[in-house]
Amino acid sequence: MKQNTMVFLSLACTLSLHAASAELGTIDVEAKVDSEAVKDIHGDEIKSSDVAEALFKQSPSVSLVRRSGVANDIIVRGQKKDNINVSIDGAKIYGACPNRMDPPVSHVLTNNIDYIEVYEGPYNVEDFGVLSADVKIHTLKPSKAWHGDVSLNAGSWGYQKGAFSLSGGTDTVRMLLSASSEKSGQYEDGNGHDFAQQQDAYIATHPEAKGMAYKPQYRDMDAYSKHTVMAKLFWDITDNQSMEFGYTQDKSEDVLYPNTPMDADYDKGEIYSLKYTVKNMGRYSDILTLDAYESKVDHPMSNRYRKSTAKPMPDGSKLGVMKHWLTTEMKGVKVKNEWHMGAHALMAGIDVSRRNWDGAYYQNDHPFPKAIHPNFHSIWDAQTDNVALFMTDKITFGKVDLSGGLRYDDTTISTARPPIADNDYNALNGNIFATYHADEHVKYFGGVGVSSRVPDGKELYFHTKGKTGTEVGNRDLDMVVNTEADIGIDAAYDNFTVKAKAFYSDLKDDILYNATTKRYENVDATIWGVELSGSYVATEALYFDYGIAYQRGEKKDPLTGQSDTDLPEIPPLKANIALNYNWDESLMFRIEGIASSKWSDYDADNGEQPLDGYAVMNLKATKVFAKSFELTVGIDNLFDTTYAVSNTYKDLTLITGGDEVMLMNEPGRYVYANLKYSF
Repeated sequence: MKQNTMVFLSLACTLSLHAASAELGTIDVEAKVDSEAVKDIHGDEIKSSDVAEALFKQSPSVSLVRRSGVANDIIVRGQKKDNINVSIDGAKIYGACPNRMDPPVSHVLTNNIDYIEVYEGPYNVEDFGVLSADVKIHTLKPSKAWHGDVSLNAGSWGYQKGAFSLSGGTDTVRMLLSASSEKSGQYEDGNGHDFAQQQDAYIATHPEAKGMAYKPQYRDMDAYSKHTVMAKLFWDITDNQSMEFGYTQDKSEDVLYPNTPMDADYDKGEIYSLKYTVKNMGRYSDILTLDAYESKVDHPMSNRYRKSTAKPMPDGSKLGVMKHWLTTEMKGVKVKNEWHMGAHALMAGIDVSRRNWDGAYYQNDHPFPKAIHPNFHSIWDAQTDNVALFMTDKITFGKVDLSGGLRYDDTTISTARPPIADNDYNALNGNIFATYHADEHVKYFGGVGVSSRVPDGKELYFHTKGKTGTEVGNRDLDMVVNTEADIGIDAAYDNFTVKAKAFYSDLKDDILYNATTKRYENVDATIWGVELSGSYVATEALYFDYGIAYQRGEKKDPLTGQSDTDLPEIPPLKANIALNYNWDESLMFRIEGIASSKWSDYDADNGEQPLDGYAVMNLKATKVFAKSFELTVGIDNLFDTTYAVSNTYKDLTLITGGDEVMLMNEPGRYVYANLKYSF
C-alpha cells in the first residue's frame, strides 16, 4: 500500500489526544456527557449519501465496515450488528440481508438527517436490545414557514446526485416532502483499481476464486443507483394534543459487492410511523406519548453478473443464476408517560414489538434446487416477539445529577422450520448514572449498567443452500448480557472543550461465528477502551476539533477447536482531526484528517488479517453567494492513499481463495462539487 507522509500521521495522532465531539453545523443540540451529537451529517462532501461513512468521518469511536460504494455498516466500541440499537425517529428497522448488505443505517440518507445521537454503553431502557450502543437518527422536521432547497452533486467516478426538499404550513398543520436520486460508477482505490480490477488482483494469487469475477459485459457497470422519498405531516390538534405522521422509502438497485459472491438485485426499505402526544393531563401525566411504526425491507441478491453462473454441474448443466431472496418486517408500539413527583422526573412505559425474517434460495428463478425441500429456506419465518416494561428516574442533589432505569423483557423467538421448538428469553436490565458538577466548567460522570440482547434469526436458525445444507445457526444459543462500567470527565471553557471517557464491558455469552465448526456459539468476553474528544477555538475565525478512540477485546476462552482469544472486529487506535477556518460569514474552509494504527490484534482463526495503518487528508470549502446559493467543493483522500479499514471476519460470506479472504480497499482520491439553492 502507498504510504502517506509520517509528518501528517504524527500530527494527526498528536493533536488527537484531545478528541472531538463533532459539535459542527448550526443545529443546537443539548450537550450530554453520555452521548455524542453528530450534526454536520448532510453529506455534501462524501461519495454517496451513506450514513456509515459520514459517521466514520465525524466520530473517532465509529468505525466503518466497507462493503460497497453505498450501504455500509458501522462498528461502535468494537460492537456491531444487533449489539447496536439503531432507530430512525424512534422507529426500528432491520436489514433483510444476513450478509449485512443493507444494515439499518443504510435505510436513511444523509440529506434527510437533522442530527444523530450516539449513546455509548447500556444506558437506554426504553428500547429493545440496546447492548453496547444506541444510535438515534433524527430526520428533518417540518417548519411553519415555507421554504425549500434543490441541490445537485457531482464527483469522481461518475457520481451524480439530485435532491430537493419542501417544507411549510400553518400554525396547526405543517408538512415536509423530500426526494433524491443518485448513482455512481465503481470507485477506484489508490492504485487506480475499480471493483473488477480489485477482484483481478486477488484472483491473480487465488485462481480458485476466478468464478467470483464479473462477466466481461458487466465489468464496467455502475456500482449502484439509489432513490429515496420522505414525507411528514405534523398536526397540532389542540393546545395539548399533537400527531405526527411519517413515511420514508429508499430503493437501491444493482448494488455491486465485489468481495462478496453475490450482488444486490435491489434493496427496498419502507418506514411508516405515527406519534400521538398529549400534554398536561393531570398530576401524574405531564407528557403521554404513543409511538407506532412498521418497517419493511425486501432484498434479493444474486450472482447474475458473475462468471459462477457458468459453473458446470454433475448432470452436465450450468449452475445458472443463484438468488437468495429475503424479507424482514418490524412492527412496534410504545406507550410512555412522563411526570414529576417532588424532585423526581419519572417516566414509565410499555414496549411491544414483533420482527419477522424470512428467506429462501432460488436457481434460475425456481425454488432451489428446482423443487421445494427442507433446505429451500435459509431463514424460515423466524419471528421475534418482545413485550417489555420500563421505568426511569432522574433527580438532582445539589451538584449531583442522578439517573437510573429498569427494564424487564419477555421474548419469544420461533421458526416455521419443523420440528424446532420456540426459544424463550427473560431479562431484567438496569443502570445508574451520575454526573457531578464540580464547578461551572467541569463535570465528572460515571455509570454502571446491565443490558442484554437475544440471538437473531440468522444466529439461531440459518441454513446454507442445497439438499445437504449446513445448519449455521445454533438453536441453543443464550442471550448476550453486558455488564459495563463507564467513567469520565467533561470540561468546557471559553475557548476549548475536552471529554475523556473509559469503559470496561464484561460480555456473558457473547455470540460469535466459529469458522472451524462453521456455526455460531456463545463465549464470555471482555472489551475495554478509552476515548477523548474536544475542540479548541484559536481565534474568532480558526478552530479545531479532534478525537481519538481505542478499544481492546478478548474472549475469556477460545472458541471450540481454536486457540485465538482476540475478539473479531475490534478496530485499532483511530484518530479524527479537523482544522476549520471561517474567512468571513460566507466562506469556510476545512482540512480534515483520519488516521489509524495497524491491526496488531485480530482474530486470525476466524478469517481476520493484519491491516496496515493509514492516514488520509480531506479538503473542503463552502461558499455562500447571492444569499440563496451554496457551493461546496472538495477533495477526499488528497494523497490518493491505498488502504483498507474493514477486516475479513468470516461471519460475513466473502470471496475466499484457500484460507485468505478478499479485502476491499477504500476509495482513492475523490473530487466533488455540490451546488444548493435555498428558497
